[in-house]
Amino acid sequence: MAKTNYQSVDHYLAAQPLAVRTVLERVRKIIRKAMPGAEETISYQIPTYKLHGRAALYFAGWREHYSLYPSTDRLVVEFKDALAPYEISKGTIRFPLAEPVPVKLIDAIARFRVKEADERAAARAAAKKQR
Repeated sequence: MAKTNYQSVDHYLAAQPLAVRTVLERVRKIIRKAMPGAEETISYQIPTYKLHGRAALYFAGWREHYSLYPSTDRLVVEFKDALAPYEISKGTIRFPLAEPVPVKLIDAIARFRVKEADERAAARAAAKKQR
C-alpha cells in the first residue's frame, strides 16, 4: 500500500479496495456503537478511537485480513476462548477477510477497551487528588 496521509476515517475507508472497505465499514459501525463517547480520528495512518484523550482502539485493513489493536494482556486473557481461532501477535488481533465479521466479539472487545480506558482515567484522577 502506498504511503498516504489520511485526513479522516472516511478518507481511509474510501482508499481501500471494495472487499476490504465493506468489511471495515462494518467493523467501524460495531466500534462506534460500542464506544459512543469515543473520538474517531486517524493516528499512525489508521482509524483510531480515543477515550479520555488517549487512543483506546485502532483498526486497519490489509490484503488478506483486518486487524484490531492493541490486544493487551488483560484483553487476551479475558477473551482467550473467543480469540483462539485468530492470529494474535505483538498487540495485534488478525481477522481473515474471507470469514464473517465476528460482530459480538468485536463489540465485546471495544466495550472491554472502554472499561480499561475508564479504569485508567479514574486511577489517574485519584493519583492527582493524592498529590
